[in-house]
Amino acid sequence: PFKLLGILDVENIPCARDSVLYGSLGSVVAGLGYFLLTSRIRRSCDVGVGGFIIVTLGCWFHCRYNYAKERIQQRIAREGMKNKILYESTHLDPERKQSNSSN
Repeated sequence: PFKLLGILDVENIPCARDSVLYGSLGSVVAGLGYFLLTSRIRRSCDVGVGGFIIVTLGCWFHCRYNYAKERIQQRIAREGMKNKILYESTHLDPERKQSNSSN
Protein backbone atom coordinates (compact mmCIF):
# COMPACT_ATOMS: atom_id res chain seq x y z
CA PRO A 1 0.00 0.00 0.00
CA PHE A 2 1.07 3.56 -0.76
CA LYS A 3 1.51 5.65 2.37
CA LEU A 4 1.88 9.41 2.19
CA LEU A 5 4.56 10.64 4.62
CA GLY A 6 4.55 7.16 6.15
CA ILE A 7 1.25 7.73 7.98
CA LEU A 8 -1.65 8.30 5.59
CA ASP A 9 -2.63 5.09 3.80
CA VAL A 10 -3.97 6.63 0.61
CA GLU A 11 -5.38 3.39 -0.83
CA ASN A 12 -7.51 2.31 2.12
CA ILE A 13 -8.75 5.58 3.63
CA PRO A 14 -11.88 6.87 1.90
CA CYS A 15 -11.45 10.32 0.33
CA ALA A 16 -7.68 10.48 0.94
CA ARG A 17 -6.64 9.84 -2.65
CA ASP A 18 -8.96 12.41 -4.19
CA SER A 19 -8.13 15.01 -1.55
CA VAL A 20 -4.38 14.68 -2.09
CA LEU A 21 -4.75 14.79 -5.88
CA TYR A 22 -6.98 17.87 -5.82
CA GLY A 23 -4.67 19.48 -3.25
CA SER A 24 -1.69 18.92 -5.53
CA LEU A 25 -3.53 20.49 -8.44
CA GLY A 26 -4.59 23.41 -6.24
CA SER A 27 -0.99 23.87 -5.15
CA VAL A 28 0.29 24.05 -8.71
CA VAL A 29 -2.47 26.41 -9.82
CA ALA A 30 -2.11 28.74 -6.81
CA GLY A 31 1.70 28.84 -6.87
CA LEU A 32 2.02 29.23 -10.61
CA GLY A 33 -0.75 31.82 -10.75
CA TYR A 34 0.85 33.88 -8.01
CA PHE A 35 4.24 33.61 -9.68
CA LEU A 36 2.84 34.75 -13.02
CA LEU A 37 1.20 37.74 -11.34
CA THR A 38 4.09 38.87 -9.12
CA SER A 39 7.31 37.06 -10.24
CA ARG A 40 8.22 36.47 -6.59
CA ILE A 41 9.58 32.93 -6.29
CA ARG A 42 9.64 32.46 -2.53
CA ARG A 43 6.21 33.94 -1.95
CA SER A 44 4.73 31.87 -4.79
CA CYS A 45 6.06 28.70 -3.10
CA ASP A 46 4.39 29.81 0.12
CA VAL A 47 1.15 30.42 -1.73
CA GLY A 48 1.47 26.98 -3.37
CA VAL A 49 1.85 25.26 0.01
CA GLY A 50 -1.08 27.24 1.38
CA GLY A 51 -3.14 26.31 -1.66
CA PHE A 52 -2.30 22.64 -1.12
CA ILE A 53 -3.37 22.77 2.51
CA ILE A 54 -6.60 24.68 1.86
CA VAL A 55 -7.71 22.62 -1.13
CA THR A 56 -6.78 19.29 0.49
CA LEU A 57 -8.64 20.06 3.71
CA GLY A 58 -11.62 21.48 1.83
CA CYS A 59 -11.93 18.38 -0.36
CA TRP A 60 -11.32 16.10 2.62
CA PHE A 61 -14.08 17.60 4.78
CA HIS A 62 -16.53 17.79 1.87
CA CYS A 63 -15.91 14.18 0.88
CA ARG A 64 -16.02 12.86 4.47
CA TYR A 65 -19.29 14.72 5.10
CA ASN A 66 -20.87 13.14 2.02
CA TYR A 67 -19.40 9.75 2.96
CA ALA A 68 -20.88 9.94 6.46
CA LYS A 69 -24.25 11.06 5.09
CA GLU A 70 -24.27 8.13 2.66
CA ARG A 71 -23.37 5.67 5.44
CA ILE A 72 -26.28 6.95 7.55
CA GLN A 73 -28.68 6.53 4.63
CA GLN A 74 -27.37 3.00 4.02
CA ARG A 75 -27.84 2.11 7.69
CA ILE A 76 -31.41 3.41 7.66
CA ALA A 77 -32.20 1.45 4.49
CA ARG A 78 -30.59 -1.71 5.94
CA GLU A 79 -32.65 -1.41 9.14
CA GLY A 80 -35.79 -0.84 7.08
CA MET A 81 -35.15 -3.97 5.02
CA LYS A 82 -34.42 -5.95 8.20
CA ASN A 83 -37.70 -4.77 9.74
CA LYS A 84 -39.56 -5.56 6.52
CA ILE A 85 -38.27 -9.13 6.59
CA LEU A 86 -38.86 -9.47 10.32
CA TYR A 87 -42.43 -8.13 10.40
CA GLU A 88 -43.68 -9.38 7.03
CA SER A 89 -47.08 -11.12 7.25
CA THR A 90 -47.39 -10.62 11.01
CA HIS A 91 -49.86 -8.47 12.89
CA LEU A 92 -47.11 -5.82 13.19
CA ASP A 93 -46.72 -5.45 9.39
CA PRO A 94 -47.50 -1.80 8.47
CA GLU A 95 -48.51 -2.75 4.91
CA ARG A 96 -50.99 -5.27 6.23
CA LYS A 97 -52.59 -2.62 8.44
CA GLN A 98 -52.86 -0.25 5.49
CA SER A 99 -54.49 -2.87 3.28
CA ASN A 100 -56.92 -3.90 6.06
CA SER A 101 -57.97 -0.29 6.66
CA SER A 102 -58.48 0.22 2.91
CA ASN A 103 -60.84 -2.76 2.70
